Amino acid sequence: MIDILLTPIALVIVLVMMHAWFGIGILKRGIIFTDLAIAQFAALGSSMSLGYFHGEYFYIFTLLFALLSAFLIAFASQRELKLEAFIGILYVLGASGIMMVLANSAEGMEHFKSLLASDILFTPLDEVIKSSLIYALIALVLWKVYPKLTGFIKELAFFSLLALTVTSSVALAGVLVVFVLLIAPALMATSLDFKRPLLGSFVFGWAFSITAIILSYYYDLPTGYSIVFLGAFLSALLVLFTSKKA
Repeated sequence: MIDILLTPIALVIVLVMMHAWFGIGILKRGIIFTDLAIAQFAALGSSMSLGYFHGEYFYIFTLLFALLSAFLIAFASQRELKLEAFIGILYVLGASGIMMVLANSAEGMEHFKSLLASDILFTPLDEVIKSSLIYALIALVLWKVYPKLTGFIKELAFFSLLALTVTSSVALAGVLVVFVLLIAPALMATSLDFKRPLLGSFVFGWAFSITAIILSYYYDLPTGYSIVFLGAFLSALLVLFTSKKA
């Protein structure tokens, strides 16, 4: 049992650490569905690969579509428009595009369910290692380069690095898992006004993700959806009952 669980637990530890930082940045900007729109565009790129090229160029298509949505959001953030509404349109565009691309595929719905939330219980270790190396490079850029940038270039870098992160994450875990790992830990930590919100995000994200993996193993539940459900349920409960009246 331990051997089966070690790889997905290692995966969520890395995913939570990488996504919590972006989640806090998204909450500060007040554009909550940014990550969901980028993840949906990344999934659209994946669908293009699966639907038209039999899975070839999977990473390239996923990355290109994610970067396209990141550029559009960064550009829109510098304009006078209803940014959240624009991001919602991008999300709908990506979601409808996925259904159109996979409509004529014999395994279209299976691909679609996998793109929403993968069964990470059986993720190969080499995929975890490869993604961890990508995340490490992104973290290095965030630490050394990102703080020196300003204006539009800084915003573009933020969304582009988020897109690069999401590209790997969607392939490993799915759109909904990416969304809950980005938003739920950050929402909980910032709502409870932790002195160290990033560390609080880590601990909360690890707690519900690892618990969900163990529960999904013992009760034969879909692992990805278990993480999404438990993360969303606990964060909603905590924020609701610890918040003050308006």
